[in-house]
Amino acid sequence: QVQLVESGGGLEQAGGSLRLSCAASGRTFSSYTMGWYRQAPGGQRELVATITTVGNTNYADSVKGRFTISRDTAKNTVYLRMNSLKPEDTAVYYCNARRGISTPTWGQGTQVTVSS
Repeated sequence: QVQLVESGGGLEQAGGSLRLSCAASGRTFSSYTMGWYRQAPGGQRELVATITTVGNTNYADSVKGRFTISRDTAKNTVYLRMNSLKPEDTAVYYCNARRGISTPTWGQGTQVTVSS
């Protein structure tokens, strides 16, 4: 089972950009569908984007055209490029790895705060 460590969060102004990284341990990274989720204060955790083992991507409607998920198998890392940030993007962002019917793995989360 992989272990996940997120980085790259921080404070950014509206309209700005950030790139989140999620480094995975282990030698089976390429066999996992990877995803980014977020949870705003008082809200539920919601899907942001996913990328499959063959590179197919899926995005929440709220981030389509602004966010891009990608993965680098050689570096065991998945990225989330976030452009045109909005205050409503403020949340803790979590990395997720899932494979088959196994219990998904979560990272510890990284805070993203967007000021207006």
